[in-house]
Amino acid sequence: MAETSFPSLVVHKDRLEAQGSFAESQAQYLDPDPRTVQELDTLVRQKNAGIVAHYYMAPELQGVLARLTWPHVHISDSLLMADKAVAMVEGGASTPGAERIVVLGVDFMSENARAMLDKAGHRETPVYRVAADPIGCSLAEAAESSRYLAFLDRAASVPRALHVVYINTSLRTKAEAHARVPTITVTSSNVVNTILTAFAEIPDVEVFFGPDTYMGRNLANLFRTLTTLGDAAVKSVHPAHDVASITRLLERFHFFDEGHCIVHHMFGAEVAERVRTHYPHAYVTAHLEVPGEMFELALAARREGRGVVGSTSDILTFITTKIRDAAKKPEAATLSFVLGTETGMVTSIVGAVQAALRETGRDDVACEIVFPVASEAITRTNEPNLLVVPGVAGGEGCSVEGGCATCPYMKMNSLDALFDLLRSLPAPQAAEPVHLKVFHPNPYEDLVAGRTIADLGGEPILHMRGFQKSGHIPPDLHAHVTSRVPAPPPGP
Repeated sequence: MAETSFPSLVVHKDRLEAQGSFAESQAQYLDPDPRTVQELDTLVRQKNAGIVAHYYMAPELQGVLARLTWPHVHISDSLLMADKAVAMVEGGASTPGAERIVVLGVDFMSENARAMLDKAGHRETPVYRVAADPIGCSLAEAAESSRYLAFLDRAASVPRALHVVYINTSLRTKAEAHARVPTITVTSSNVVNTILTAFAEIPDVEVFFGPDTYMGRNLANLFRTLTTLGDAAVKSVHPAHDVASITRLLERFHFFDEGHCIVHHMFGAEVAERVRTHYPHAYVTAHLEVPGEMFELALAARREGRGVVGSTSDILTFITTKIRDAAKKPEAATLSFVLGTETGMVTSIVGAVQAALRETGRDDVACEIVFPVASEAITRTNEPNLLVVPGVAGGEGCSVEGGCATCPYMKMNSLDALFDLLRSLPAPQAAEPVHLKVFHPNPYEDLVAGRTIADLGGEPILHMRGFQKSGHIPPDLHAHVTSRVPAPPPGP
């Protein structure tokens, strides 16, 4: 592999080619041991457990999950995890419901699943994490800081303020926010539509977005870019807007400037320049959380028809669509995609791409996934038994699982931890042992504004659910924004 190249994984219909040690570490678990798959499949059936997992799980874990035949297993972004948990418990005409839910993700994901199950009337269904210790998130922690509370207090002092909070935050954050200022949650897949709809439907609304600083900057950059593209381009993004309305809303869009995901923080100027220089013809994907340089690169590529900016689901759909389109043409092709998000996405990408290629029977079409990470770099640690780990200086976004652009928090959800938890669960309908309580999400039974955190913190999620169903800001949220009396401005 040339020094200028990033590690990559070339996906064929029935095989993989790894280039570079980082790609090899990602590929080695994509064809799991059938005995491990069978053992886990048997265990989840015996315990009647549903499993919802995030795309950012380690390849070792995702590779096994993807091979299970048990119907109550789902891998997705955070938007669908809680919804799927509810669907698993409720079951269907031919599929009995799961008796308990295991969430493979960081703690706010299990909290969201717990809250949505409660709202759906399934309070007795247990939800489990796979670690007894907290599974944190740098972004969620930023939203619990005094600086974020000051940001919320500033919003509360403004008439017609709407707080748009990224769903990757704790229920405590959502409750504390909603107690101060009307709040709706968003994901990376619906944030643009939510914000533009709010500006279209609520006169003179002031939108305060947080806690993800890069996403906030990227949204502002996206809106500014729209003002240069003409009314037709603006209306293709949101039919209620034109260049004039987008120009006006920029003055009323505010974002928190001190919150970052340590993984997406890795995709900065140096990485973007290497992509621009050495992969000029590649497709470029970028999550909305990446720094501005990578986002702008993907945004420029999108204008040329070879890029996407958005959520993990958007990235997956973009890649599989391009591969399907290539398979319809007679010539052989290898399409290269720079993966501008957490590398755990590769498991779902490989599965979707190989399924598409098998459907078409094409042996001469392939997909190269380029990982924009420095696989040769090392970082010193403070651990006496592990002096260095793969990754760049500071270790941000790096883990012993194989380099950078992998979330160390997500990697606390290991295959061994999942097996250990499932084995310790009681048989269906049996009483739960007391020692399993440590694996429950935080119940958040303390009060904020006279309501439990679990109850109040779930309300912004329900507002998002209402928006997803109707395409409009929910009437009660709209009324809350327009009728609220602003609080006194915060002190100096």
